[in-house]
Amino acid sequence: MSLPRRVFALYRRIWQAYRAWSPEILVLALIIFLPLGLLDALTVHVDLEALDLTSGIKVAAVFLAVAVLTTTGLLGEIFFSGAISVALTHADGDGPPPLRQIARHIRYGQLVLVDLAFVVIVSVALPFGGVPGVLAFVFLCLAGPVVEMEQRSAWGALRRSAQLVRGSFWFVVWVVVPVEVAGDAVGRAIADVVHSLLGESFAGAWLAEGLSGVVLSPVFAIAAVLLTVELVARKEGAASPLHATPAPA
Repeated sequence: MSLPRRVFALYRRIWQAYRAWSPEILVLALIIFLPLGLLDALTVHVDLEALDLTSGIKVAAVFLAVAVLTTTGLLGEIFFSGAISVALTHADGDGPPPLRQIARHIRYGQLVLVDLAFVVIVSVALPFGGVPGVLAFVFLCLAGPVVEMEQRSAWGALRRSAQLVRGSFWFVVWVVVPVEVAGDAVGRAIADVVHSLLGESFAGAWLAEGLSGVVLSPVFAIAAVLLTVELVARKEGAASPLHATPAPA
């Protein structure tokens, strides 16, 4: 099959999976990203200059705010990517597993390490130009699903992601890069609409952060899972089975 046909076929499968699983996916995304959006908004709206603090404490507060923003976003992405992998490839029946079961199956520690390593590697690559940053992003973007689907360690998942992408680089590029770019554009549009309606208020910041996560994360998570399954099947002839449609809730 030609590259354009493979890309188009995967986009169609992403849409089919999203449409079939949208109630479960969006409810899960709302549960995760609205509270995290609240924490982000609280951190952003703290006026350090208005507080009666010494300069040293203010510096510590800035670092704490950055840590909170990073951690809340990280935990949301970790939980969500793990939940999507578990939900789409779980072996216990055709229907979506309960949220409690998903939470028990997620390998939080390894996913935290994978995300931290991914952020560090991409951040180190970006100052050398856009191309190294894109290369790091593409070669490592499947590490999250690999942790859950193949029960690998963080380092093993990063190596496995690079191994899977190698030989199908342009296929992965034409899937994940447009999804990421389009997702960022949609997220900014949603944030602009929310801010135009609510202004630069606390509620506006909360909804803008939360709804952006709800819209952006499911599509990329589904794309990463489907890519991982397809590339594993191409290289090894077998992969985790996918549940294309959920049973009625």
